[in-house]
This record gives sequence, C-alpha cells and structure tokens, in this order.
Amino acid sequence: MNFEIGIFSKIFPRPQLSAVLESVAAYGLRHTQFNLSCAGLESLPDEVETNVQAAIRAEFRRHELCMAALSGTFNMIHPDPQKRAADLRRLRALIEACAGLETQVITLCSGTRDAENMWRRHPDNDTPAAWNDLSAALETVLPLAEARGVTLAFEPEPANVIDTAHKGRRLLDQMRSPNLKVVMDMANLFHPGDLARIPAVLAQAFDLLGGEIALAHAKDLNAQGKVTAAGKGVLDFGLYLNLLQQAGYRGPVILHSLAEAEVEGSVAYLRGV
Repeated sequence: MNFEIGIFSKIFPRPQLSAVLESVAAYGLRHTQFNLSCAGLESLPDEVETNVQAAIRAEFRRHELCMAALSGTFNMIHPDPQKRAADLRRLRALIEACAGLETQVITLCSGTRDAENMWRRHPDNDTPAAWNDLSAALETVLPLAEARGVTLAFEPEPANVIDTAHKGRRLLDQMRSPNLKVVMDMANLFHPGDLARIPAVLAQAFDLLGGEIALAHAKDLNAQGKVTAAGKGVLDFGLYLNLLQQAGYRGPVILHSLAEAEVEGSVAYLRGV
C-alpha cells in the first residue's frame, strides 16, 4: 500500500495560519501534525476558545487538509509538581478542544527529570518515582480523554522516561486504557550502538507496540546516530513502512526534524520508497 505523507506544521514558520497551511498543501500533502503556535497561541494554552477552534477548523477545510494530531507535548515528569499540575490543566483544555478542531489524537512527551529541556536525558528518569509521576499524570487525564473520544499518544524516546519499546509496552499494560496509544518513530528507538542491528530493533519494537500505533513519524539517523531528514541517513524506510503495513496502520506518515529546504527531497524520497 501507499501511505499518505504528512508533516509537522512548525516546519513552516509563517505569520499567519493560512500561510502555514498553504505551505503544507503546496507540497501535495494533506495531513499535518498541528501545533497551536501556528495559530498565534501558546503550544499548550490555558484555553482554546470556541471561536478560535472554528477559525482553525475553517482554514483546514479551506485548504483541504486534515489535522492528523495535535501537539500536546510538555514535560510530564517535570521535577516541579506545580508546573506539572498546571500543564496537565492545559492538556485537559486541549482534550476539550479536539472535537472543535476536528482531530482525535494528541501527542505527548513522557518527560524527563531535566528541568530545562524535556528532550534531554536525566539519570533520575529511571527511578520508581519518575515512573509513578508519569502514571499519576496519565491517570489524571485519561478519564477525560476516554469521555471525549480522544487518543493520547506517547512516543518512546531515548531522552525520556519511556525510552524503550519495552517500557512503552509496560505503560500500556499498566494503564489499560483504549485511549492511550503510541507514536511510532523508528529513529527514536535506537540507543548508542544499536545502529548495527536495525532490523532486529525495529522487529522487536513492532512486536511489542505494533498494535497500538496512533501515529507514525518519519525522520532519519546518520551513521553517528544524529537525527537528520528522512532519506539522508542510514535507517531502512522500506522495512519501516512494511512493518507499519503489517501492523495494520493506515494513517499518515508525518515528516519532522527537517529544515524547510529539505521538505521537497524528503517527500520525494518517501514517495519513492
């Protein structure tokens, strides 16, 4: 099968939402993972007013685009419990806004104990306390997500508390919610030294998480393990897309971690694969 390709809306920094969506559509793409900053809001605002929801919805319809997911990433295990609580309130506001924005998926970051950068690893990520804080955060918001028909999708990521497919499986088994799913991004499955066994790492991840995928991302790694645009690294996108197909995933594959100047090449590469 041929997957449709999408892209992060933030790849196109523009002063107006209409210009952002025009840029997405100009590459022949129909799907975007949307960040509310592209509509002049905070990425995680205190509220998304109904008139703002309507304006965003109208622009998506005008450009014939689909909001594949809404970015709700924040540090879910931030060491400051007051900050965690405030961000969880904002996440609840995003859940409430999903129907008005015509999307059903919110992407999450499982978090880190690093207080400054939610994408930077901290040794305390591996402590029981960190795991318990993540569990408590999800228990706070999952009932609302279930009531509103919204899927919360976390992403295994080397810098975060959920840094392996095994931990992702453990979290899903613990939460037991049909509204908690996974963002599959093959580049985030590799730790130092893993690039010598790409097929084995991918096979294991799909064995554990293949039936739980709400959204698929597409970025690459170079031979040194640094993130690069899809098609500019060493990862096996043919295998990745085959595994997505075998897992029954039918959604878009979302490009990110690339410069605007790289979009045309990565779109062409994925279409070729």
